[in-house]
Amino acid sequence: MPSHSTASALLSDSGSGTPAQHLRTLWTQRGVVRVAGAHDAMGAKLAAQAGVDAIWSSGFEISSSYAVPDASILTMSEYLAAARSIAHGVSPMPVIADCDTGYGNSNNVIRMVREFEAAGVAAVCIEDKSFPKTNSFISGRQELASVAEFVGKLLAAKNAQRTREFAVIARTEALIAGWGVDEALRRAEAYERAGADAVLVHDKSPSGDNIRAFMARWNGLVPIIIVPTTFPGLGVVEAQALGIKMVIYANQGIRASVRAVSDMWRTIVRDGNSVAVEHTIAPLSTLFELQGMSTHTAAERAFDRTGPLPTRAIILHAGDHRDDESLRLLTVDVPMAALDVNGIPLVQRQVSLLQQCGITDITVVIGYRHQAVPTGDATRAVNEMWQTGGEVSSLLAAAANPVVSEARTLVCYGDVICDHHVLERLLALDEPCTVVVDRNDATASPSHEVRDRVAVEDEGAASRRFLSPASPRRVRAIGGAVDAADANGEFAGLLLVSAARWPLLRARAERRGAGALPELLQESLLDGEDISCLEITSGWLELRTFADYELACRMIAS
Repeated sequence: MPSHSTASALLSDSGSGTPAQHLRTLWTQRGVVRVAGAHDAMGAKLAAQAGVDAIWSSGFEISSSYAVPDASILTMSEYLAAARSIAHGVSPMPVIADCDTGYGNSNNVIRMVREFEAAGVAAVCIEDKSFPKTNSFISGRQELASVAEFVGKLLAAKNAQRTREFAVIARTEALIAGWGVDEALRRAEAYERAGADAVLVHDKSPSGDNIRAFMARWNGLVPIIIVPTTFPGLGVVEAQALGIKMVIYANQGIRASVRAVSDMWRTIVRDGNSVAVEHTIAPLSTLFELQGMSTHTAAERAFDRTGPLPTRAIILHAGDHRDDESLRLLTVDVPMAALDVNGIPLVQRQVSLLQQCGITDITVVIGYRHQAVPTGDATRAVNEMWQTGGEVSSLLAAAANPVVSEARTLVCYGDVICDHHVLERLLALDEPCTVVVDRNDATASPSHEVRDRVAVEDEGAASRRFLSPASPRRVRAIGGAVDAADANGEFAGLLLVSAARWPLLRARAERRGAGALPELLQESLLDGEDISCLEITSGWLELRTFADYELACRMIAS
């Protein structure tokens, strides 16, 4: 039979900071190690938050969670699944798995050790009862295995472990079986010699005197562990004075849950509603915290590319739009944002389109007759400089609202209506900065629209109107810097800015204070910042004249 020292030569170190190493560190430190029983990761997290030092993957609690007796009815696989879930939920806090009798003979113990060690638990605890076991607190005969049989299991367990720091705890049920302190001592000493890393002395006497008597005569070196279920008065202060190293509160968690949940359901059934219990139960926010929802959401934002990137939208509706004679009579009392477009105000159509594309963080910048703008669910931002500040001052008004750091920013002109295909193509891009450019009749714009001219790179490809979003072309110049002969298209009033680029654009806007958006973008180009373009030939309409307004109503009606 190989000795424990011979087997140790074959073990590897799993590295610092593992749960098993943390457990061994706890055993060497001054003070009593406090351990809480749990049957799932949620209960283990609650105990960890309360300040316990380690978790006991409780066989009794796990059996109870299945509503079956703690009598070797569940299989190792079910206990292993619970222990693995707990270990993952509280890592790197040590988890000790209650493994009953080892689920069979020495061969079963070998497999048990390898499976639980691989699952990330710090230690396993096996007891010296005969298989199948009977719960220690059930009256009647408690049959114990012979010392020789159990020592064989311990040797098998120690030889099966793969890392040095993984621990095997021997649990003696001699006091439970009524065999007395002498037998408990004899077994504990034999188990220590067999290589057990700690000994759990189990008792159900309500006084705790058997434990005190055992500790008065114990001369071993391994840590002693107790489970004071029936003698709760033996606390950690006395335990430390007695030389006990670890106290396990093995089943208090599930017992507390049973009472609280039973009372809650009785109250709901009695009252016919849950009003009376709402102040006594945890809010959903607590559950989200325990689930790690914030971490999950952050990871989703950072790594999930199956859906659109988080995006907030700014609709620029501050101007009075009274520069065209044909619209002046309509907008003298009503701002353009409130114009009825086939039964629905313009701004509400724009907000609805954004929401259909998955954008819910929407800010509408208003100025002229802002009290009359029906923004609905969107956030309102008033631009007090709307008469002189242009789009730049409107951007600054919107920028005052907080924004999720990972979110992109979509800027939309208030006098533009586009269809969802254009918006979806734009949102599918992942560029630092993208403008939508209409390639139709770039030089046919009226003179006052010079500011919307765009020149793009690679003029030889000018005839290809639809390009893959994966390879958008770069903008060479925009606005007044573009001569009519050099213009390749017209800025369609849609701009998408990445989360990384937005602070640069905002800082540039703050320096300028006022002006047109194309001027701001041209300044970005001059500073060496790339701007991409999504080229379109249809799918949008600009409301500059009454004829445009009539056309919009007619097209939406059809």
